[in-house]
Amino acid sequence: MKNILIRAGMAPYEKFDAPHIMMNNSIGGNVGNLVYQYSVFRTLMTADTVITPDYYDYDPEYADEINEKYDAYVIPLADAFREEFVPSLRKYTKLIKKLKIPVIVIGVGLRAPFEPKLNEGFPFDEDVKAFVKAVLEKSTIIGLRGEITSQYLTRLGFREGIDHTVIGCPSMYAFGRELNIRETDITKDSIVSVNSSRLSPKNVLDFITRGMEEYPNHYFIPQWMKEMRLVYSGAPSIAKSSTNYPAKMTDPTYMNDRVRYFLNVPTWLDFLRTADLSFGARLHGNITATIAGTPSILIPKDARMRELAEYHQLTHVMAHDITDKTRLSDLIETVDFQAPAKNQAKNFDHFIDFLNKNNLDHIYKNTNTPSTVPLDEEIAKVELLQPLKTIKGISFPEAADRWEKLHLAEEEKFAKMKEELTERNKLIKKYKGTLNRKAVRMALKTADLFSTSK
Repeated sequence: MKNILIRAGMAPYEKFDAPHIMMNNSIGGNVGNLVYQYSVFRTLMTADTVITPDYYDYDPEYADEINEKYDAYVIPLADAFREEFVPSLRKYTKLIKKLKIPVIVIGVGLRAPFEPKLNEGFPFDEDVKAFVKAVLEKSTIIGLRGEITSQYLTRLGFREGIDHTVIGCPSMYAFGRELNIRETDITKDSIVSVNSSRLSPKNVLDFITRGMEEYPNHYFIPQWMKEMRLVYSGAPSIAKSSTNYPAKMTDPTYMNDRVRYFLNVPTWLDFLRTADLSFGARLHGNITATIAGTPSILIPKDARMRELAEYHQLTHVMAHDITDKTRLSDLIETVDFQAPAKNQAKNFDHFIDFLNKNNLDHIYKNTNTPSTVPLDEEIAKVELLQPLKTIKGISFPEAADRWEKLHLAEEEKFAKMKEELTERNKLIKKYKGTLNRKAVRMALKTADLFSTSK
């Protein structure tokens, strides 16, 4: 039996409610992270392989414990090559250097503007170099999200095809070699799943808002952690006001109960299978639709989304092609919803080759259509939590219960933090006392030496 440790805040079959997720950041700040983790779980969990989440707790001090308990450490990443992630990157580098087991990085990418100036370099170049070197000492090759990241690592001195290779986003391989995107008749009454990002340019946000007005039978699917709190408790708002993004409880989208926040991937997939269309500016919001077989339109806003849209041929429209006259109904008539299926088989085969090179077992070892999928069997044993509705969409007793649970969870977290702080202060006081005693002894010895020398 092999034991794999995986970078994840929760396993796909764990029933973590909203207060638990918020207090422990089980989604890594964005529920979209659960999608590529779900795919890696589903692919690597075999009858002979147990996969355990690290719950985003990867202190270098755990190295000995990890070496003893696990046979490999699998690290699925998103756009980890960015300035804000540098502290985590450094921490991972320290840990990986101490590990004696294989460490495989799956799907890491660069965060950069839509047209990145790779030759100018980035402030985090040296940290990326150190991280990649540490990983390559523990694995055969690193999997990258797209061609832009590949060019970036090549510029840093790493060899394409030897040190790194583009595998895209593992999310796309959740159900194997084939993509079956449904042909749907999209009408004004169709169920439309909408996703958006406040970081998108104004013309994109305005377009998404127009699309929601054009197709009133829509559901807005937020992904940020702070939006989970807004859906769950009704406050606080994520912005003071916005005319092109649902940012507060009094916005019509929230007041009309047209918002759903998913706590796990299986229920998200189930919902999207009932929709006729997904569109918006969220990568995993639309990838999840794609693997669920639902037509989708993605609007990339930066290099990380662009490279994945290009590699997987995700149905997309670029932000600079959207004007104030662009209508969603017009795009529906012109885009190719089947585009992602065209390169899927080739991309999947390359992904499996990447896993094989790193000696990772998987459910596709001898067939493209496994008869049993251990993760599916594990998920079937539990009744997963359904997506959150807004406060407006539930009864007052249900809302009061939410507020009480969140309050208790916060009190428990603060009590734990206070306890940890107290213990830390005790240690600091102890070390200070030790240092002071040592300093006194040293001073006495020094004084004694001086007196003797006289």
